[in-house]
Amino acid sequence: MALEVVDINCDMGEAFGRWRVGDTDDDVLMGLISSANIATGFHAGDPNLMDHTVRIAVQHGVGIGAHPGYDDLQGFGRRKINGTARELVNDMVYQVGALREFARRHGASLQHVKPHGALYMEMAVNPELAQIFVQYMRTVAPNAYVLCMAGSATERAAIEAGQPVVREFYADRDYDESGSIVFTRDVGRPDAAAIARKVVRACTHGTVTTVTGKDIDIPFESICFHSDTLGALDIVRQMREALVAEGIRIAPLSEIVK
Repeated sequence: MALEVVDINCDMGEAFGRWRVGDTDDDVLMGLISSANIATGFHAGDPNLMDHTVRIAVQHGVGIGAHPGYDDLQGFGRRKINGTARELVNDMVYQVGALREFARRHGASLQHVKPHGALYMEMAVNPELAQIFVQYMRTVAPNAYVLCMAGSATERAAIEAGQPVVREFYADRDYDESGSIVFTRDVGRPDAAAIARKVVRACTHGTVTTVTGKDIDIPFESICFHSDTLGALDIVRQMREALVAEGIRIAPLSEIVK
């Protein structure tokens, strides 16, 4: 079924002190998205950057999301850290709490939570981790969305618990035949025009071509791209232009998921 409206989310605030990644300023990207996944200090981000990113999100009317990851600054949260499910969720509680306070400081609320990188991928296949995380969300943020992949353990846990859930389509990542993204630490500089075509096809036909050349169904409500991907500004501009040309409206999650 073709989508008439879609959210665009982006991982933001993914720097630390004077250290920066990517080639595009978040301040520029913020005006082109509808939801921001803001790094919360463990894989990237620091208090000053979190404050700044939340502030510009509020200025642009962008939905604010916490983006907690593994405690892995050196590896940018893309290396798996072993720990019990409860330990890992406690790390997320710590991070989400910090982002919530910055949101409150600027008169905003927490729209969603999206785990980052390797933690996101681990939760997708770890039912115990997903269930404990969703139990936490039911307690402290029962109206906030959980962002995840369709068919993941995270989605199943959220649906079973009654937590609002949003499924993502990854514009700047490849898919395997299971419907999972192919995890990589460096995607280089992808072809923005090809990404725009891929996104439009996903929105109009509900399918994506996998790395093996097979077409699979891919249900989603939100499109994700990454601020640290080289050429991120060109990616989002071409993606938006292509969506608008197809008559697909870009809107906040609150207008899409009831």
